[in-house]
Amino acid sequence: MEKNNMKIEIRAILENVAVARVAISSFLATIDIAIDELMDIKTALSEAVTNSIEHAYKDESKLNTVIINAYIYEEDENVIKLEIEDKGIGIEDISLAITPTYTSKPELEHAGMGFTIMETFMDEILIDSLKDVGTKITLKKKIKKKKSVLV
Repeated sequence: MEKNNMKIEIRAILENVAVARVAISSFLATIDIAIDELMDIKTALSEAVTNSIEHAYKDESKLNTVIINAYIYEEDENVIKLEIEDKGIGIEDISLAITPTYTSKPELEHAGMGFTIMETFMDEILIDSLKDVGTKITLKKKIKKKKSVLV
């Protein structure tokens, strides 16, 4: 059952990766979450947003945007679902794109590890992309409920 959600739309510029991180931190402050789980989610979100900003749009002079939807579902555990969406060029070959160290922009020194990092820190990653329509990355993570300890 959905417990809470939020949606933000940011301009597709690298300075706004920090905005996305702060927004998700504030949103997840409404649940009992461990710092390491929060850091995992922020890291995966940063990679997804950075990928959209750096790879989705060819014309940087336009007002391109990245949309972030975040959901908290309450089941036996809290489940966090993030959807990071752009209206860019799409990913032509998803299998190739998720290969560690592959990049469509080798001139970027940090390129090629985004999807690997997302997969490392999240429980599930889904990639939906259509050429010249855009890409939506869905990330999910189960948040372990803390157990009470009697002292």
